[in-house]
Amino acid sequence: MPLQIENSAVTVSAPASERTPHRRDSLTLARAPLHDGTTLAPVTLAYETWGTLAATADNVVLICHALTGDAHAADLDTPGDPRAGWWNPLIGPGRVFDTDRYFVVCSNVLGGCYGSTGPTSPHPLDSQPYGMRFPLVSIGDMVRAQRALLAHLGVRRLAAVAGGSIGGLQALEWAVAYPDFVERAIVLAAGARLGAQGIALNEIGRRAIVADPHWQHGDYAPGEGPADGLAIARMVAMLSYSSAADLDTRFGRRPATRPTSQPSFGPAFDVESYLQYQGEKLVRRFDANTYLILSRAMDRYDVADWADGGSEEPAYEGSRDTEVPVGGRDTELPAHGQWAEALGDEAQGDREAAALARVRASLLAVGVSSDWLFPPAQVRALADGVRAAGGHAQYAEIASPLGHDAFLKEWGQLDSILRPFLAEESHPQPPPLRSSASSARLGRASRSPSARRLFPRGEGP
Repeated sequence: MPLQIENSAVTVSAPASERTPHRRDSLTLARAPLHDGTTLAPVTLAYETWGTLAATADNVVLICHALTGDAHAADLDTPGDPRAGWWNPLIGPGRVFDTDRYFVVCSNVLGGCYGSTGPTSPHPLDSQPYGMRFPLVSIGDMVRAQRALLAHLGVRRLAAVAGGSIGGLQALEWAVAYPDFVERAIVLAAGARLGAQGIALNEIGRRAIVADPHWQHGDYAPGEGPADGLAIARMVAMLSYSSAADLDTRFGRRPATRPTSQPSFGPAFDVESYLQYQGEKLVRRFDANTYLILSRAMDRYDVADWADGGSEEPAYEGSRDTEVPVGGRDTELPAHGQWAEALGDEAQGDREAAALARVRASLLAVGVSSDWLFPPAQVRALADGVRAAGGHAQYAEIASPLGHDAFLKEWGQLDSILRPFLAEESHPQPPPLRSSASSARLGRASRSPSARRLFPRGEGP
């Protein structure tokens, strides 16, 4: 069953300037079938747009945010402030994503907590927050929801899709899932999958959250969640977003310059108070259950899964005859969602090559020299893999000691890398892909007894 639009709640702001319309909006879908056979109903997506959709409806740039990000990628009323919108220096008139030329769209992901349906949203059966009743959404689920949003906006083709980190995984998924819809894909600080080290760091963060007694198995009241656990998760994450050289330069062994909020064993170091501050800052603006769901989606993504049918559209069509208890979490995933028997390097490489052969967009993979969450070799390997599969891809590297977060900070280098790529003449694309046997296999698998529906028959909307 395709995603269905139920209604659209629209709020339009005054233009940030006379030539750059800005719109903050939300779209409600009647239902959204997920990759594991469950169905969410209804589903709301919060989004913002900048610029004007061309009559040809193909001047669109989709921006995908990172783990704790939101739809507010730019604030054209304060164009000089890089903190007013998380990619503010890159979006606007005359900038990389030129709003005089492009219609720029950014949505809060499915599963988020900034206006889109996620663990903090009211469950339609009892109006209480979903909490951990919310299903384990995938990167593919997020992208298909974005596709429904673009259809609602009348978009016929993407001029580009761009994102960093988990946003980069979304950009890659777009290029693989909708090869005839995307002209250019920009994958920053991300590769074909997250490595073991990144998964391990995410797991430390998740353990900190669930070990906090205030987590209460995800059933905490708003404002009463596992603040200490979420803060620790953020502290660990902030280390993975930085680098040893950056931390030494910024903090070294200097004494704390701000008060510490936690018990200290003797005088505190500056780096300790900084991490505590960052943890407390996230607690004030983000939800712990959302952190669990989205970080797990990041862990589980592997572009090679497309060799087994991945998350193609037949999974949507196959979910309409399925059932699931309201909790949703007891659902047995179809085979492609289970932990699979370990594959040898050659077999894994074959699967990845088959997936990357789907890419017909011009792809730009951007690594960061000091990134140890997605090391530059992994990002370069993505571009090499697309080229080896017959596609058009290039690699560029941000030379920076700032680590993974350089894609949110190194504005000059980002401009010099992204602007020429967008200005390049697009490559002619091969003929559209034909439906594969793996697609048919996935369609059949999604109709299996293990694929069920979020609402029992006769209940829910």
